[in-house]
Amino acid sequence: MIVLKTYLKFLLLSLGISAMAYGHSYAGGFPVRPKRLLLSPSFSYFSANKGWDSLRRKNPFPENGKFTSLGFSLYAEYGLSRRWTLAVLLPYVQNTYEDNKAKTISSGLTDLEIGLRYYLANINYIYYFTVQGTYITPLYKDLSLGYREQGAEIKFAFAGSGKVLGKNYYFTLENGVRQYFGPDGPTQDRYTGTFGLTLDRKFRHQVSVSLGGFYSSSTFTKFSPIQATNKNFAFNQASITYGLTMSRRFSLFLTGGHFINGRNTGDGTTASASILIKPFR
Repeated sequence: MIVLKTYLKFLLLSLGISAMAYGHSYAGGFPVRPKRLLLSPSFSYFSANKGWDSLRRKNPFPENGKFTSLGFSLYAEYGLSRRWTLAVLLPYVQNTYEDNKAKTISSGLTDLEIGLRYYLANINYIYYFTVQGTYITPLYKDLSLGYREQGAEIKFAFAGSGKVLGKNYYFTLENGVRQYFGPDGPTQDRYTGTFGLTLDRKFRHQVSVSLGGFYSSSTFTKFSPIQATNKNFAFNQASITYGLTMSRRFSLFLTGGHFINGRNTGDGTTASASILIKPFR
């Protein structure tokens, strides 16, 4: 039973590090033990040639326009104590928008995120409640890469595991509210839920489904196909992830997803690959 709980904790933490569109969802459902380091490099891809307007009507971008974004990031989390962990996210993106008239490419580091996570409580070491505060600071000057504003976020998460139909399952529920401190904000609500199953007794193969969303509110309502510059928009996304645990130190995760609906945003298709590394125990 102890071995089972250990593996489920590892799997749930791993699945939380699967990439999503326009950033990442780092669920951190289970604690990282004191003086233990977790690393996760990842690659993500986003593409859209259609978008929803302010009335949620979907139309092709003008002049056969197409937006693509390639993202690379490194996530690190370190256990400071039994209840506190330090989390850092360093992302790099390349955004391209091309239509019949022109092609625009912008690339560089985006927003550095530094957070402290606190494990509020657990129920029988199976269900965990956490809260995290994050500071966001831009590493760029090009406004096509983001808002170029500092911000802060508070995020709550609930995670757990168990058995259903003879399979081990795990889940995470997250909701984070983020505020950028510029004159037009924005204020953003990011939410996601993930449910996954292990497919074999050795806990090597896993599959999970996620449903998440993004609601951003601002007095700045101008729309751009370059999503990183929009401030007033919303979307919901569904995705599926396959995970392969090669050892207790190394795992691989592949994710594909698509936007279900939206407002002032592209109709996006997403794909990502992430690696989970535990360099020392």
